Amino acid sequence: MSEQKIKFKIFDLYDTEGIEVQDIGLKAIINLTPKLALKSQGRNVQKFGQTKVNIVERLINRIAVAGHRGKKHKVILGKSSGKYSKNCAIVLESFKLIEKKTGKNPVEVFVKAIENSAPRDEITVIEYGGARYPQAVDVSPSRRVNLSLRHLVQGASDKAFGKKKNISQALAEEIILAFEGNQESHSIKKKIESEKQADSAR
Repeated sequence: MSEQKIKFKIFDLYDTEGIEVQDIGLKAIINLTPKLALKSQGRNVQKFGQTKVNIVERLINRIAVAGHRGKKHKVILGKSSGKYSKNCAIVLESFKLIEKKTGKNPVEVFVKAIENSAPRDEITVIEYGGARYPQAVDVSPSRRVNLSLRHLVQGASDKAFGKKKNISQALAEEIILAFEGNQESHSIKKKIESEKQADSAR
């Protein structure tokens, strides 16, 4: 009797087979290993541990800190809490909306949105002779993905905070805009801004 290979899908709905990361720099960073339960219990403490966590799970984890801006932890989205199941439901709902609007696999749309909104250059500050100067630097692949996820969630958070739109609708809209490369997307705006600053600091 031949062994039947069991196929896992994200949320048991979305197949990750055939989804290819086009950006060569992000191929090793975006993890698309299919899992039924997207919960790694925080076990990503080893070196490059984030790359072993499914990219959709990383989005779910990021929603828990949607409103944070740098070191200021003031704006927290009311709908989101530390409840993993609640954050999971937000992402699942937004994926259903993406599928309805685009007619494509939402995981594929999400991956393309990350590729489109991941900045390639940014600035750092160097100190030389007591003066501080901005210096353009290349962004590492793992930071590119982290920044992209952060900006996608923050853009969705801003669109839903105190508005009629709920977080699932805002997240779906933000991902679709980034997927299309539309400059109305918060994450695309942030990418362009970062790369312009780096160009002027060369």
